[in-house]
Amino acid sequence: MIYLFSMAEKKLNRFDMTMLMVSFVIGMGIFRTPVNVASHSPNQWVFFAAWIAGGLIALCGALTYAEIGSRYPVTGGYYKIFSYAYHPSVAFAVNCIILISNAASLAAVSLIGAEYISAVLFPVTDTRQVVQIIIAISCILIFYGVNLAGLKMSARAQNVLTIVKISMLLMLISAIFFAPVAVAPSLQHIATGNPVLLTYIKAFGLGLVAVSFTYGGYQQSINFGDEVETPAKNVPRAIFMGILIIVCLYLAINYAYIRVIGFEQLKSAENISALMASYLFGDNAGKIISILLFFSVLAYVNAVLMSNPRVMQAMSEEGVLPATFAKRSSRHRVLFTSLSLFTALSAFIVFWAETFDRILSFTIFLDSIGMALSAATIFILRKRQGKSEPHIYNMKLYPLMPLIFIVAYIFVAISIFIDTPYTALLGLAILGTFIGLYFIIKHKKKM
Repeated sequence: MIYLFSMAEKKLNRFDMTMLMVSFVIGMGIFRTPVNVASHSPNQWVFFAAWIAGGLIALCGALTYAEIGSRYPVTGGYYKIFSYAYHPSVAFAVNCIILISNAASLAAVSLIGAEYISAVLFPVTDTRQVVQIIIAISCILIFYGVNLAGLKMSARAQNVLTIVKISMLLMLISAIFFAPVAVAPSLQHIATGNPVLLTYIKAFGLGLVAVSFTYGGYQQSINFGDEVETPAKNVPRAIFMGILIIVCLYLAINYAYIRVIGFEQLKSAENISALMASYLFGDNAGKIISILLFFSVLAYVNAVLMSNPRVMQAMSEEGVLPATFAKRSSRHRVLFTSLSLFTALSAFIVFWAETFDRILSFTIFLDSIGMALSAATIFILRKRQGKSEPHIYNMKLYPLMPLIFIVAYIFVAISIFIDTPYTALLGLAILGTFIGLYFIIKHKKKM
């Protein structure tokens, strides 16, 4: 979730930081990924355990990134922290794969919107997947054109979008009270045989892949570590409250999905939010929800296309990308090269992956590399900086929290490697390629 915020000259208070955490995390994933988690879960216990564990991991990660941000408060911190803690080649490689991951996330969200709107526009067709690919790529290309015209999205538009999403969540959660019950709501074991412990661990790990996508966004707390009033007190409380709100909303909506749709049916359900709305208010309501979700996707597409070319601009200004990536068009001041490349990458990923499920593993594997490496910088920062100043936020339970976070993402990466080794090997190959490319660029500059 992208949130544009203007602080003026005032620092963030506890409420501001709490709302930022909520808006960072709640995106489009919760309207699609419960299907993925359910499909990997042998029973409801594993299903809900994955969502609870995801919240605890997000809490550990958000607190870790908050301290990193307060200890190393620089513009473009997520890029520069790698260079400071490791080596410029690692900073270049990791931020390149993060850009690819962001493009993959954009492609994935575009496909979520395409799934919903295609069900409204083309309810009966044998080429639904082809139609979804065309719609997803068309959305990306349309907003590429919009951004070429120099259009800027205001913070107010993003705030309204956040309100719309939370309102839709609350409406769907109300199905617990009003919609007919498909299965007993108690967490009973579903008869699927008697999987051994390793099967449960594998199912839990694969469930965490989709859960990680849905909880993503809290890492942006790295940018606000020293911009909060009384950070030692307000940062942990705001992050804890924000994550608690998100976990409660996610558990409630997933409970509603299972209660109304049914756990076994959820594993293969399509357009679950529209399906829930139709149970509550009829078929027309389901269509309205599908349309609202599609427009939410359009806003997300526009915002991501606006933000990521600026990351490429920053990398160009640091000298690790060619100067052309920082050049703006004379008429609309658009980062033409950066915008065009990022758009092409996003569209290519849609075309290459074809489905949301394939993109999901790819983007989370890349994220796992970036998350584990970035969180590990907290150990280097503490060692180099020693005792912190009073204005710096220091997390409690150090080093337990960052260790839990790092181990969790390593576990997710291993789960993806075991399930789809091709995807994992591709991600590692991309990382190695960018490290090599960095040294090639540096060598050519010296010649």
